[in-house]
Amino acid sequence: MKYPEKLLEKVRQRSQGMQLEGINEGAGPVNPVLMLVGEAPGRNEIKTNIPFNGNSGKELMKSLALLKLKREDVYITSVVRSRPYSKKKVFDKKLNTKIVKYPNRKPTKKEILAHAPLFDYEVEQVKPKIIVAMGSTAVERLLGSEYKISTDHGKVLENQAILQLNQKEDGYEWSKDKYTIFLEYHPAAVLYRRKLQETIEQDWLKIGHYLKDSK
Repeated sequence: MKYPEKLLEKVRQRSQGMQLEGINEGAGPVNPVLMLVGEAPGRNEIKTNIPFNGNSGKELMKSLALLKLKREDVYITSVVRSRPYSKKKVFDKKLNTKIVKYPNRKPTKKEILAHAPLFDYEVEQVKPKIIVAMGSTAVERLLGSEYKISTDHGKVLENQAILQLNQKEDGYEWSKDKYTIFLEYHPAAVLYRRKLQETIEQDWLKIGHYLKDSK
C-alpha cells in the first residue's frame, strides 16, 4: 500500500529523535480474507519492502498454508512501519577490534503511538472484517492491556472495537467500527520456542474453522 506523502511526513515528525529506520509498506488486497498485524519490520523487510520476508515470514506462510491461503489472499502489516534498532558495541574476533552493530528490537510505546496515524489509515483503507493480532505488541495496540498472548492465544473476539488515535493525537480511544479479532502468537515465537509449534498450528486451524463456518 502506498501511503500519502502528507501522512508519511506527519509520522516522520512524530518519530523525530527515535531510533527507527526506513518505511516498510503493508501489502495485500482491500477487504482481505484476513488482516494480519505484527510488531514491526526487521532488517530484511526494510531492504525488500516486503512485510514478513525473513525467517518469521516463512513460519507465517506455513500457518497460512494450513488454511489453504497464500500471501496474496491476506493483508499483512504491523503496528510500527519502521525498523526499531538499538546501537551496540561488540568485539569482532575476526577484525580484532570493537565494532558497532544495529540489531532489531521491540518498539517502544512512544514509537507505536508515533506510528498510530499510519496504522489507523491502513485499517480504514483495507476495511478488514477479521484481524489476526500476532504477538503481544499487536494485541496491546489493538485491545489495550486486558489480554495477554501467553494465556489468551487462540481466542476469538467478535463485534470488538479496537484502539485508534484520539483527536488530540496523544493517546487512544475506542473505534466505532467493530471487528472480529483473533489473538495469536507472533510467527517468530516458534523460532525461539519450538515446543510452541503444535499450539500455534492448532490456533491457526481454529481460524480456518471459523472462516469455513462464517461462509
